[in-house]
Amino acid sequence: MAKDMTLLWGSGSPPCWRVQITLEEKNLQGYNQKLLAFEKGEHKSKEVMDMNPRGQLPAFKVGNSVLNESYAACMYLENQYKSQGTKLIPDCPAEQALMYQRMMEGNTLNQKMAEVIYYNYKVPEGERHDSAVKRNREALKEELKLWEGYLQKTSGGFLAGKSYSLADVIVFPSLSYVFRFGLCEERWPKLAVYYNSLRERPSIKKTWPPTWLETPQGEATLKDL
Repeated sequence: MAKDMTLLWGSGSPPCWRVQITLEEKNLQGYNQKLLAFEKGEHKSKEVMDMNPRGQLPAFKVGNSVLNESYAACMYLENQYKSQGTKLIPDCPAEQALMYQRMMEGNTLNQKMAEVIYYNYKVPEGERHDSAVKRNREALKEELKLWEGYLQKTSGGFLAGKSYSLADVIVFPSLSYVFRFGLCEERWPKLAVYYNSLRERPSIKKTWPPTWLETPQGEATLKDL
């Protein structure tokens, strides 16, 4: 069933990881896959560009259909394989509404996280300003406060109710990233409980970024946040 699927991916990339987790949750093992290295510029290779003209990962293909946006790929897989594996879209209208809301908010979390973590990489040295760094860090801190509050109000340990859903698939990789970059668990207790609980989920353990396994100690960029 998964033999007509091809995934080109990069280790640690939240968008790539979302697709991998969804494939595992839907019992779609055995797909064609290739790990590429961002640091070698392999995401700009012809192989990737032929599938994703933006030169970004993931590059994902199902039969003749290309789904390079991780949200689209995850939703497509859930809709095409509803009766297989984990049900990732709840039936309850209220939980479904909350799931979609948290999914979309995941975009903002990922953007604000990237603005802090990749600031020096994206902004030329002569154009960097301490005020921008401070502003970005404060914006991320406020964003994390929102998610800490969301988890304070949830029951069952998941973002959209009592069941694991696409909201968790989408958001967990980004939250993992902030902890990878030094976010203090004691300072963010609800986020830490959520992170440590879900990281033991089989689909997540199986797809844990190989570069993170090789170097378990992450960076300290967010240790003071």
